Formats: sequence, C-alpha cells, structure tokens
Amino acid sequence: MMLSDTMILAGILDLLSGAWPAGVIMLGLGTGFAIVLLIASEKLKVEVDPKIEQIHEALPGLDCGACGYAGCGQYAKAVMEDPELLGSCAPGGSDAQEKIALILNLQVSESGPAKRPIVHCRSRKDQRAFYAEYRGIPSCTAANALANAQACKFGCLGYGDCVRACKFDALHIVDGLATVDYNKCTGCTACSKACPRGLIRMVPFRDENENMMTVACNSIEAGRAVRAMCKVGCIGCGICAKQYDMFSVEDNLAHLDYAGYEPGEAAETAMTKCPTGVIVYRGPSAPEPRQPKEKPAAKA
Repeated sequence: MMLSDTMILAGILDLLSGAWPAGVIMLGLGTGFAIVLLIASEKLKVEVDPKIEQIHEALPGLDCGACGYAGCGQYAKAVMEDPELLGSCAPGGSDAQEKIALILNLQVSESGPAKRPIVHCRSRKDQRAFYAEYRGIPSCTAANALANAQACKFGCLGYGDCVRACKFDALHIVDGLATVDYNKCTGCTACSKACPRGLIRMVPFRDENENMMTVACNSIEAGRAVRAMCKVGCIGCGICAKQYDMFSVEDNLAHLDYAGYEPGEAAETAMTKCPTGVIVYRGPSAPEPRQPKEKPAAKA
C-alpha cells in the first residue's frame, strides 16, 4: 500500500471515530422525539363519533359542495348535529338520504321530485345580435361586466363558467349556448351558482327520466326590443297564458309554474302557438326546439 493510500485511510478512520458519537446522539434525539409525538397523538386524539364515519361512507365522496359545505366530511358532521340537513346531498339522492336516515334512526319524509338545472335561454350564436366582437377574458363573469358584450343583456354569454364549475362533465357550450347533458347531471347546483346572469335555475322534474317544458328565455325587454336582439326570445305576448293556466306573463316575460305543470293538450297547444318558439322541452330525451314563426311582412 502506498503512503498516500495509508494517509487517506487514516483520515477516514479519524473522521469516523470523531463522528459516531454525534450520530448516536442524533439517533437518540430522533427516537425521543418520535416517542413524544406518539404519546402526544394518543393523548390529544379527538374521538370521532362512529356514526359520522358511517354517514361519510354513505355519501358519494364527490366533495362537490352542493350541500353547502366544503366536502362530504363536513356535511357528515353537520347532518349528525342537525338532522334537518338530511336530503341536502343532491348527487347522493334518495339512496344516500335513506342510508343516512337509517344510521340516525330517522323516518324519511317525501322530499318531492328531484331538481335538475334548466338553462333559461335557447339562443345560439347565429340567432342573437352583437354590437361588437368581445375580445376580453373568456369568462361569463368578465363579459357580463361590460354593457355591450352582446345585444341581449339577459341571454347566455357562452364562455363556459358553468362548464368549469361542473365536476361531472354535464355541461357543454354548443354554438354559444350552455347545454346540459341530463344523463350525466347529478343536480349538484354548481352550474346555477356559477352563472352570473342567473340563467340556470334548479327546476323540479316530475320524473328525472322525463322531459320538462320550460320558457327558455330570461329577458324582460319589451317585445319589439327582443325581436331586434334575438330571433328566439320571449316577446311577452301572453298567447301561452291564454292556452294553459300554468303560464303567466310578468315584466314582459312568460313564466311556467313548474310545481303545477302537468303534460297535456293545453300545454302542448301553448307551446305550438308560441310565435318565437321560446317554449321548449329540456331533459334526457328532449326533442330539438322548433323554429320560430316568421313575422309577417308589413303591408305596403
């Protein structure tokens, strides 16, 4: 062995002989801290009611916030403390409601038909007027802050705030119009909260697999102004209300009483006679809306 190798080996041995006490001390400190933390975790551990864990397991675990809480864990704790919150989980539906009621030994009352979102607008890009081309932030909230993003200040802006809010891929922008995929929708209400114009409202469907009639407009402009801005807007003519008593007109806009609506000849007649075709069906198998009637040309 050469002298240099001997010197290197001696240096390594000196280093090890000086370092091992520090290593032993660090190992002892680490072990001590671990023991202290273990004892503290046991002493300070918060006991969780097993029923809260059972409720959490009964929920879909989507953390969508439809119940008004940040996640399923918080809702499980809240419904344990206040059973009046039972049924607030829209994605879980009646199945989750019945499971939680069983855990809490409660009787489930009739909660009424499930609510699903309806976009109260049917105007696509080629059916609406624009004052100018919007080139700002591609967001409905941003565009809504401007007075001239499009001519109608009540209609769908089509920049997808509702699409981004939906965790279930149940909304898409089709030709500038927010469109619900009812086969994927859970009724979580996120889209209705995201729309800055309040166009998307939760409506009770008589049957979640059945289509619902609606007035697909939100404008309260006078009829002449609506016709100038949109081909398929409500002009407040009142023809629908004359045909079916579940329709009414207020502030130039027709409304349908969803709670009292029943399919039938009167409702169909009201839809057929609507001059702008603004009364449409929404749902999992809804037919395409009919085209509006052409306004007669003025006499010479």
